[in-house]
Amino acid sequence: MSNFENAIEVRDLTVKYDGFTLDHVSFDVAKGSIMGFIGQNGAGKTTTIKAILNIIKRNEGTIKMFGLDNIRDEMAIKEQISAVFDELPYHDQLSAKNLNIIMKHIYRDWDGAVFKEYLERMSLPERKKIADFSRGMKMKLQIAVALSHNAKLLIMDEATSGLDPVVRNECLDMFMEYLQNEEHSILMSSHITSDLEKVCDSVTFIHKGKLLVTGYKDEILENHGVIKCKKSEYKDMDPGDYISARLSDFGASVMVKDRALCNSKYSGLAMDGTTLEEIMLYYVNAGKKEWS
Repeated sequence: MSNFENAIEVRDLTVKYDGFTLDHVSFDVAKGSIMGFIGQNGAGKTTTIKAILNIIKRNEGTIKMFGLDNIRDEMAIKEQISAVFDELPYHDQLSAKNLNIIMKHIYRDWDGAVFKEYLERMSLPERKKIADFSRGMKMKLQIAVALSHNAKLLIMDEATSGLDPVVRNECLDMFMEYLQNEEHSILMSSHITSDLEKVCDSVTFIHKGKLLVTGYKDEILENHGVIKCKKSEYKDMDPGDYISARLSDFGASVMVKDRALCNSKYSGLAMDGTTLEEIMLYYVNAGKKEWS
């Protein structure tokens, strides 16, 4: 089983709904890495994740996990993965103690001792009903369950949104710890790009169902840059060199996708580094080319 290079391989994934199409999306999550899956609400992140988990039917494309087909080998795959959603999937009258008993009958590799360790570490009560948990406690409980059955892959859909910064940091630390084992991988969708910038090796960005960028995070940040210039200088730039331009009374900020090329081509203009959030913003406005 350990000869596969990618934990997930998505090829030409297409899902058609009334009024929305996830359009031939392809990306890989390398084994031993964490991929950030970004895009606005409604971009198609949850649809992609549901297709990977075989919760919804797809119109076209193939999905492999650990080198196995996600439909044909669904049961073998699901033993080895954990999914964490922004809504808790457990009945609110249950307690963590109840969950420990239930999960033993669901997962072959369930480890009750590890689960108890996580409860202690996260200061989660064993006997209190889930109904009385705060949002942060519920998310920590989901993560504790996800990390207690020796899963090789964590798939998280907006798992950290709505959590306060302290709890989010705790969760991110646990994910990094989980990745210390090189057999482990994470696909993490979020619109909190600063979190992803902290922990991700690679990034896939979709917008309105279409793939815009996928690749190593550091390369994406290195290749993109923002030129700050006068509007007259911006008007002289080749439209093929930039994604979009933000115009204000003071001038133009122009996002370029080949920083090295543009540094030599427009050497007289100041170039700044950028962030995932900024890149996302300029790509979202690429259709207009100019915005304010």
